[in-house]
Amino acid sequence: MQRALTPFVTAVLLALTPMAAAETTVALPEPLDPGGFQAFDEKRAELGRLLFYDKVLSGNRNISCGTCHNHDHGSSDGLSLGVGEGGIGLGPDRRIPKGRDHPLKRVPRNANALFNLGHEDFRVLFHDGRASLEDAYGNGFNTPAEEWLPNGLTSITAAQAMFPLTSTVEMAGNADENDIGAARRERIDHVWPKIAQRVAAIPEYVARFRRAYDNIETPGDIEMIHIANAIGDFIIGEWRSDDSPFDRHLRGAQNALTEVQLAGLVLFYGKAGCARCHSGPLLTDQKFHALALPPLGPGRTRSFDPFPRDVGRMAETDRLEDAYRFRTPSLRNVAETGPYGHNGAYADLEGIVRHHLDPLTALNTWDRSQTVLPASDRFAATDFVIWEDTREMARLRARVDIEPIELTDREVNALVAFLKGLSDPAALRGRLGKPEVVPSGLPID
Repeated sequence: MQRALTPFVTAVLLALTPMAAAETTVALPEPLDPGGFQAFDEKRAELGRLLFYDKVLSGNRNISCGTCHNHDHGSSDGLSLGVGEGGIGLGPDRRIPKGRDHPLKRVPRNANALFNLGHEDFRVLFHDGRASLEDAYGNGFNTPAEEWLPNGLTSITAAQAMFPLTSTVEMAGNADENDIGAARRERIDHVWPKIAQRVAAIPEYVARFRRAYDNIETPGDIEMIHIANAIGDFIIGEWRSDDSPFDRHLRGAQNALTEVQLAGLVLFYGKAGCARCHSGPLLTDQKFHALALPPLGPGRTRSFDPFPRDVGRMAETDRLEDAYRFRTPSLRNVAETGPYGHNGAYADLEGIVRHHLDPLTALNTWDRSQTVLPASDRFAATDFVIWEDTREMARLRARVDIEPIELTDREVNALVAFLKGLSDPAALRGRLGKPEVVPSGLPID
């Protein structure tokens, strides 16, 4: 889609930079096609809403999916790195208890926002792409569970929902604390039947499952695929985002974006080169790129690689060329879903924009105050220890997939203004919203 610039926008661009104003047209994506969103079942979405916020799905019954993907924080949690199992509170106010209940470590990655995951073009999820629509194991998906992922999942969103439940740090807890954590130590798929048994022991859930699924009559009929498909349907229906000022502009509405936002749009799709990766209606190419983001936190370590580093896509592919590459995130509602980067290295939007313009300079001048991390004396000792590993830092600096681009401060401000035009207030509120109570009777975050 080619759009000619109005004389007024051209004048705004001239005030920013004559070079930007020299572009008389910009290539924009087509609007999001309503027919491109996967259908969902209303009864299952209602059921999934309750399950999403019910802590009964966690090993120690103290955390839910909604703790880290909350309506109050744009389907994320407002933290650089979350505090999963064992944390207390919500969002930036979440705190880390001392003593025996102290969590093992921070969650290694920033909590992704969940907008538009029901669109058919989303084929790969998680920062490292470890869940994808690829029938590698005869069950429709390529995931860490490999052939142990059960058949019958109806969407990649449902498949994604299976895995936080199996993470010791996120929801399962330790092996010596509960039966879920103990099952995870045996094998990943041993977790899911135990969670299904917990849910099936609650009469209200049994009644709701019977209404939502034709093949469920007794509590014993409830399986993890039913739980995951319900959560998947909830996510698909809940956080659909296609009515931002940017969307209305694509559909031809006049004055949907401000003049400065329009100038930022031209920079985004032109000189700044943002759309090379943040492309298409979903604003992501779903590919993997190395940006030399400042490292922090425990890293996503492997058993044979216990250093506090995160090699990104390489951990899934075992290909050296994938080192430090992470999936391009969608920018839907980006102004409301910081901190930014796979590890939340930047608390504000301008910071991550400037990092993209000159990654190595930004890395070398980055300071730790740009993170949002709940305080912990125990974690503080290792939160930034990777910076002391000169070899690892050299490897990180050697892998950058984008070239520096010089923009003025006024151009950066215009870009940030455009990104704020990607916010959809209705999507941020959600379609159904947060429930007031859940069938287990456990408190809701």
